[in-house]
Amino acid sequence: MLAEQIQTDLTTAMKARDQLTVSVLRLAIAGIKEARVSGVGAHEVTDDDVLAILAKEAKRREEAAEAFTAGGRTESAAKELAEREILARYLPAKMTDEELAGIVHEALDEGGFTEPSQMGLAMKAAVAKVAGRADGKAVSAIVKARLTVA
Repeated sequence: MLAEQIQTDLTTAMKARDQLTVSVLRLAIAGIKEARVSGVGAHEVTDDDVLAILAKEAKRREEAAEAFTAGGRTESAAKELAEREILARYLPAKMTDEELAGIVHEALDEGGFTEPSQMGLAMKAAVAKVAGRADGKAVSAIVKARLTVA
């Protein structure tokens, strides 16, 4: 399981005295533990749940880096980007634009989505097919372009 791998990597980072990796992985583990106890009762988290948590944290780091860069705080931005890179080790590789377009078009064809009024349902199908390997904004742009042209 991915959660176990993160725990193992945390131990390795602690032994290597890699403070940045230790702090990032500790936050990731805290997010995983929070997901386990959230909701009605305690439950095990799947690798997909862990990937969603890590993707959310990586996106947070990227947004923070953009804000720091805009504010002229390049050192803080660099730290956020370094943290994002640590989280990215556990995330699936991002798709190319061509791969993304192909998968989104396939999802839209399978669902029979042709009208702009079906945007919500089309997005749900496309995002499920992409499975966190691409940014939601990119998926949305492709879906919107396809539904308005069709």
